[in-house]
Amino acid sequence: MANHALVGTSGARAPRLGRPVGAGVPAVGGVVLLLPDGAPASGRGPSALARAACLPLARRLAREGRAEGLVAHVVRYRGRGWNGADALFAADAAWAASEVVRRYGDVPVCLVGHGMGGRAALRAAGHTAVNSVLALAPWLPEQDVAASPEPVKQLAGRHVMIVHGTNDARTDPESSYRLADRAKKVNRDTCRFEVHSDGHALREHRGEVLALAADFVLGALFSRPYARPVADALAAPPPLGLRMPLASGFGHALRR
Repeated sequence: MANHALVGTSGARAPRLGRPVGAGVPAVGGVVLLLPDGAPASGRGPSALARAACLPLARRLAREGRAEGLVAHVVRYRGRGWNGADALFAADAAWAASEVVRRYGDVPVCLVGHGMGGRAALRAAGHTAVNSVLALAPWLPEQDVAASPEPVKQLAGRHVMIVHGTNDARTDPESSYRLADRAKKVNRDTCRFEVHSDGHALREHRGEVLALAADFVLGALFSRPYARPVADALAAPPPLGLRMPLASGFGHALRR
């Protein structure tokens, strides 16, 4: 897809790939696109604060995947609102995946999103370049509307992980469980972790969440062996593999 402005209700500015994190690798072997959170509806420009919140994970992934040539980009949306049927973030995520192909060629892409970015990652998973999706505390308001369930067919053939804090007051953890349960029926490579006592930002267990994210992304993109809890979650039938607790200390002494 050409790098041009996408027209939408949030203005005429174009989505962009942010500056690469992990630049300087000898050859790009895989790309992570980080999709920030946002607002349900807004005509304002993209949020610098939401983008900044993605940078620690981007840096962690780029550092740990450097040997395989991993590059991370935080996607700059056209605006800061999902904006109903426009699904602005999902459209911009799909554009970003096409831009990766244009820029880097045929390399695997992992979409990593938080909140509304998590919903965008799940929605855009059908792009042919995408091999995996990590949705952190995804915003899924339509899960309670039987007439318009969130689609899951696009997740077939992808590696999918959802991570949600049990005390999330902004996005209902049960909505992501219901989506994961439906996704598991079309894609066996789906799992979900629950971060007990944590909220929407997943700050209380930040170290464990970053370690879990890195383990999943590097395993999905480069076929590294998953840590035992991740492998178990992917292999377990519902509900066990969809309510896997994230253990305190995960990442401090991983045994594969």
